[in-house]
Amino acid sequence: MKHIGNLSPAPGSRHKKKRVGRGAGSGHGGTSTRGHKGAQSRSGYSRKRSFEGGQMPLSRRVPKFGFTNINRIDHQVVNVATLQRLVDEGRLSDGIVNNDVLYKTGAVSKRSVPIKVLGNGELSAKLTVAVDKVSESAKAKIESAGGAVTING
Repeated sequence: MKHIGNLSPAPGSRHKKKRVGRGAGSGHGGTSTRGHKGAQSRSGYSRKRSFEGGQMPLSRRVPKFGFTNINRIDHQVVNVATLQRLVDEGRLSDGIVNNDVLYKTGAVSKRSVPIKVLGNGELSAKLTVAVDKVSESAKAKIESAGGAVTING
């Protein structure tokens, strides 16, 4: 028979071993197992990811040099050899090359990054190329094969 003096929680309903902050009689009273003073004893404390116990953090010990140009524009590179390979595989049947075509054929991986055609390799196909940048050697090879180059601007 259950009396108020011998009630206990249902098996499996209690998960926490310590009930801290419940007074001196709990065995965890006073400081609630947090020790005395300092940041870790306060509520809302969270340590920075780079915190090394007061030692000078690695990010501040390592010397800094150089700079990062915030206006730098990185281009995706496509060589004329890649264009010739796409023609040989029949993936550039109409001879028109632009950013969308290069993205759809898988020659470049990002749609939003500008594309530059470089002159590495040989080109025999007549192509109309309209991209963001073209090197001088690539332009010469495309035009010598009977093609045309326009720069997106």
